[in-house]
Amino acid sequence: MLSPEKLIIKNLDVWTSSGKASKNEGRGKSKKQELYGIKKLRELILEITIRGLLEPQVPSDEPASELLEQIQAEKSNLVKNGKIRKTQIPSFRKNEEKPFELPSGWEWAPLGIIGNIFNGNSISKQIKEEKYTNIAGYPFLATKDVGYGFEPLDYNNGISIPIDEPKFKIAGKGSVLICAEGGSAGKKCGITDRKICFGNKLFANELHCNIEPNFILSFYLTPTFYRQFRKLMKGIIGGISASNFAQIQCPIPPLKEQKRIVAKVNELMSICDRLESEQENSHKSQETLVSTFLNLLITSAENNLHFGEAWRTIQTNFDMLFTTESSIDQLKQTILQLAVMGKLVPQNLADQPASELLKIIAKERASLSKNDLLDNPISQPSIKKKDEPYSCPKGWIFVRFGEVFTLKYGKSLPSTNRSETGDFPVYGSNGVVGTHNESCIDKPCIIVGRKGSAGALNLCNDSGCWVTDVAYSVVPPSALNLDYVFFCFQSLGLDLLGKGIKPGLNRKEVYKLIVCIPPIAEQNRIVIKINELMSMCDQLKSSLAAARTTQLNLADSLVKETLR
Repeated sequence: MLSPEKLIIKNLDVWTSSGKASKNEGRGKSKKQELYGIKKLRELILEITIRGLLEPQVPSDEPASELLEQIQAEKSNLVKNGKIRKTQIPSFRKNEEKPFELPSGWEWAPLGIIGNIFNGNSISKQIKEEKYTNIAGYPFLATKDVGYGFEPLDYNNGISIPIDEPKFKIAGKGSVLICAEGGSAGKKCGITDRKICFGNKLFANELHCNIEPNFILSFYLTPTFYRQFRKLMKGIIGGISASNFAQIQCPIPPLKEQKRIVAKVNELMSICDRLESEQENSHKSQETLVSTFLNLLITSAENNLHFGEAWRTIQTNFDMLFTTESSIDQLKQTILQLAVMGKLVPQNLADQPASELLKIIAKERASLSKNDLLDNPISQPSIKKKDEPYSCPKGWIFVRFGEVFTLKYGKSLPSTNRSETGDFPVYGSNGVVGTHNESCIDKPCIIVGRKGSAGALNLCNDSGCWVTDVAYSVVPPSALNLDYVFFCFQSLGLDLLGKGIKPGLNRKEVYKLIVCIPPIAEQNRIVIKINELMSMCDQLKSSLAAARTTQLNLADSLVKETLR
């Protein structure tokens, strides 16, 4: 087998290009996001570690069998002196299958043999605040104060237990903690560097005879450990008893080899940290580059200067820029912005100008208002030249949102009152939430989130729907292209106008927004072009996802092949 260093270097492209995984997909690191390939590399290093493949064995090392005898003697003394309770921990039975064969000089031992395992104390939130906040004493650690591996524990949470407080269990320096209950069970773990008190959902393992805590922590972070842990978990919440936890079998190397292993693991984990940091910096640099180029494109379009040059720069560097889903999402938003600025398709001077559309729209709105089908119009301030966000293309016209569009309040329809078998979709603030056999809107429309997901946009092409009271509906004037209006709304940043703890969208503020209306013929051409470009973006995303899946599978395969 390759040495760990060669294993890293030879397959560097696999470890550093295998996508990203959120923290709840993996064990061992607590960053919000983690490179999947590096996660698998850490996992592989630790699995190699507990199989005795990280460092060569030295025949002169005192074998682990003698270490276990010393541990038994130490435990007997501790029991005799009343410092720990006597427990019955079964060893492997003669014919019991072991996870794998160990090197010469190593031994399998239950966790309950090599250390004293116990959980902490439960304290209510009220008692913590009233009695144990900001006082001197032992730090009190809860599950939230423990990470996913090698990072330090958080001792500075403001909760301490007085040193002379009775009935509180104390874990000594060098104890290995692990979460034993809930979603983080078997995942959150760490090593104490001082005496502590701790919560009842954590187990402490105070190790005997100078066993290296970092070796045991490394074991906790391996798939071999977690498979045993999961097998012993019980209950709906998911937890493991101290007696069951104590039965988990751990490979024990000679004490001198443990020290060599821990030093090597620290060295290799530092390499992984550097690789991860370099990749994170690379991703951040790439995202900054994309934002810079796309912002330059928009600025060039707004000022009508050097737009062609800015676009050619992006075309030249396209393969380098758009290599992540987030960068493609930025590109999509830029496409919409360019579309509503008249930069996506060429203008045709033969098109009927948008000013004629406004005359048709004004007549339609007057008719609706006369028949009480339109809210009373709110007077909008005129648009001065200094208010115009960019140069308006020939044939286009700037208007206030409220001069053309009306945000109509939805109607309450509790879930208990919905048929859920009807033909009409029911829309909440962020999309379809059910169906109903009646509609409150009888035309295709745009749904705008009013409360909660304020400014969220959905397009309903059905002949009718029900829009609930947490959203607005907009039925654009018949003279406009519905799809174009939807794209136009997406470029307005309505979600940024939400205010309050539960964000709400004030339609008076929306009505003041300036939109640019193109001729109807150009609206139609723009819609075709946007759909074409969005489809290309989606295809690019799919190819990235396929490539990422290949890389993930490659990383998994490499780990499996190495451990065969």
